[in-house]
Amino acid sequence: MGCDMIKMALYKAKRPYHFMKTGVLNGWRAQMQLGFPEKNIIVLAVTGTDGKTTSATMLYEVLKAAGKKVALLTTVAAYIGDEAIDTGFHVTSPQPRDLLTFIKRMEQEGYDTLVLEVTSHGLYQYRTWGITPRVAGITNLTHEHLDYHLKLDEYAKAKSLILSSAQTAVLNADDEQYKLVKKYVRSKRVQTYSMDTELPLSIKTAIATRFPEPFNQLNARLVYSMAREVGVHDEQYIKGITQFTGIPGRVEKISVKKPYQVYVDFAHTPNGLKHILSHLRQPSITKGKLICIVGCASKRDTSKRPIMGQIAASGADIAIFTAEDPREEDVWSIIRQMKENLGKNYRNVISIADRGEAIAFAMNTLAQKGDTIVVCGKGHEQSMCYGRAEYPWNDADAIRSIASGTLVYSNPEKRNE
Repeated sequence: MGCDMIKMALYKAKRPYHFMKTGVLNGWRAQMQLGFPEKNIIVLAVTGTDGKTTSATMLYEVLKAAGKKVALLTTVAAYIGDEAIDTGFHVTSPQPRDLLTFIKRMEQEGYDTLVLEVTSHGLYQYRTWGITPRVAGITNLTHEHLDYHLKLDEYAKAKSLILSSAQTAVLNADDEQYKLVKKYVRSKRVQTYSMDTELPLSIKTAIATRFPEPFNQLNARLVYSMAREVGVHDEQYIKGITQFTGIPGRVEKISVKKPYQVYVDFAHTPNGLKHILSHLRQPSITKGKLICIVGCASKRDTSKRPIMGQIAASGADIAIFTAEDPREEDVWSIIRQMKENLGKNYRNVISIADRGEAIAFAMNTLAQKGDTIVVCGKGHEQSMCYGRAEYPWNDADAIRSIASGTLVYSNPEKRNE
């Protein structure tokens, strides 16, 4: 029967055969060797372009508050209960054997619920083959990974795979691509959430109090819908989001003891950048200028570069274009693409190739009392890729060093000068 299942999966799929062969066969082999550990686990999967990690981690905290024996696996962290697990994973969706080994370990330690962040790459490459979520939710579908999926339609198909495999799919009715996603979802049961969804007053109050950011309020509504599917009560949900302390590199305010404030955010998509700038632009947060430091990574979707540039230049008072994992590409070439079609907003843009120098210029030269600096794109990440090598780099650490008077360079060649 196992061979028949594999043959059927390979026959029906329209994705490249080598992905199928690797993902399905490796998944089946790992399941056989590890004793199908996933069969006794309740999986809650979170996918989407932006907000996956935040939503998954928030859901994990809510389930813990409800007394569930829960584990978490995201881009940023892995936990079994309260124990942080060093998985060694360098991707959000690990290979089938690694994922199933993690599930086997949590099962052996007495945990029966897993909150799993899932990417379109992982779905397309069958890394989660054999995992059937009890409930799967999507945050949004926006411009990203089109270098890989080529079309938004194909991107939606990839995201819908985990939603269709779940017993219940939870979709964002406020998202611009809601209808496109819904078209491909084949789940037995589909629910929606939005900012207009009627919620108990206590829940609405708790969400608004804990999350001033509209995008996180929407993430919290997704979490509420998913948590309800596994029996979480309102008071448990409120306790969970109250305990949620946030995630490194997501709207993270860095203590610098200056008359201005500095944030780090993972915003690396047009949608993410637009939302963080809109949030920080509020008079209650920024009394003076809003300064945005942003770049675009190499070997990623190049079509978004001018879009990111336009959003930064129009959404901030001053935008500094700089390096973000340039790899083997010339940083200045990337910056030139970001500066295409800026129109009158070109006056708001400064270009500084080294990320450390860009942050230092913003902090030491530009920023004044009441201003806000936001460093976008890297978030929690601990390295920067130049050439083919990864070099230690963390935006928050760089900000703290510069605040204390020490300039740090992102470019390894400058470090050695």
